[in-house]
Amino acid sequence: METIVTAEVLNSPVILAYVGLALMVALAGIGSAMGVSIGGNATIGALKKNDEAFGNYMLLSALPGTQGLYGFAGFFIINGKMAEIGLSALTMGQGVAIFAAGLALGLVGLVSGIKQGGICANGISGIGSGYDVFGKTMVLAVFPELYAIVAFAATFIIGGGL
Repeated sequence: METIVTAEVLNSPVILAYVGLALMVALAGIGSAMGVSIGGNATIGALKKNDEAFGNYMLLSALPGTQGLYGFAGFFIINGKMAEIGLSALTMGQGVAIFAAGLALGLVGLVSGIKQGGICANGISGIGSGYDVFGKTMVLAVFPELYAIVAFAATFIIGGGL
């Protein structure tokens, strides 16, 4: 199906939808980048004390990266629905729904990625100091992840309703 971009297509619903998609990917990606950086910085410090636990450090450092993946997956779900609908047929209600889904998933991904990175960094520090806290850190780090999953599920439901 060929889409022709006209002035009519570039009306508010389409712009609103694409801004929502951009927020979804960008904010969730920023949250993941910050979260994994927080964990990575803690890993560098912990390696100085205990370099034998690098595998545990790496897993904990990578965990906040999932928020960016949720934003990216949400993009594909919504973008696919937009292609089914067709840009010229996109209504204002659909544009607002896509914008809301993007804002919600983006903001939740941003905050949960940063907060999850902090939890993981504390666990990495504990492991570096000789404490056996890997499993407990993983359990605690799942709590911010849960909210990113809920936001992703909401995006999936919104996409289904378009």
